[in-house]
Amino acid sequence: MDRLRFLSIGSGSSGNCYYIGTGEYGFLIDAGINVRTIKHALKEKHLNFENIWGIFVTHDHTDHIKSVGILGEKYHIPVYLTQEMRDGINRNYKITDKLVSCCKYFRKGENIVIKDFTFRAFPVSHDASDCVGYSIRYKNQHFVIATDLGFISKEVADQIAKANYLVIEANYDEDMLQYGTYSYPLKQRVKSYLGHLSNTHTANFLADNWHDGLQYVFLCHLSEDNNTREIAYETVNNALQAKGISPKLLYALQRTVPSELYIFDDIVKEQ
Repeated sequence: MDRLRFLSIGSGSSGNCYYIGTGEYGFLIDAGINVRTIKHALKEKHLNFENIWGIFVTHDHTDHIKSVGILGEKYHIPVYLTQEMRDGINRNYKITDKLVSCCKYFRKGENIVIKDFTFRAFPVSHDASDCVGYSIRYKNQHFVIATDLGFISKEVADQIAKANYLVIEANYDEDMLQYGTYSYPLKQRVKSYLGHLSNTHTANFLADNWHDGLQYVFLCHLSEDNNTREIAYETVNNALQAKGISPKLLYALQRTVPSELYIFDDIVKEQ
């Protein structure tokens, strides 16, 4: 079997889309950017758009689902989501391509096995119709994505405790949000349990719950107005260094620029 690959195509309020798979086939987590950009990013990394076997949706906010309808209905790529997400997408007035025949429904906590991959959705706290993170197994490797969540629940923590590779939100710097231009209600929404994780939330959790099997950490969904890649990285790195923790890789993903293609080792330490 081929080695596990990860590519961030976009990460942030302008649009979110990630590739997880092998060199032969793979999957998208969300599709909140236009199809042309997705195709171009995959081609640049020698990944075949025609071999996308499914799209797994985290929730129904526009920056995560902008192209889900066209990919599902026009390109006939199966879209994996809950019934609540589908209903939310089809109610979203910003989305013209509605979901009709491409949906593959699941329930949180059940395994979805597609060839060499096993996906499991777990609940996260966010102000959407329904919102999940994903645990993804490939051989003995465990990849977890947890984006758009107001706090780290026990369900989320349990998945991170098994992860070898983690994509986790570090949305805002607390001082930048407090003294920034957002309205008071919007600031309260961002900080709420149905909002987003701050750099400090993520940093403190990782420092307090680090385990030897966790090798790569990607900080995702950074705010354009209330964060920078440098601040997010520094906040998390300082917290880890204070505990003597040195991950193999800690990286703050760019909002609108695809990352490099990460190709992971075949064998990692199992939890």
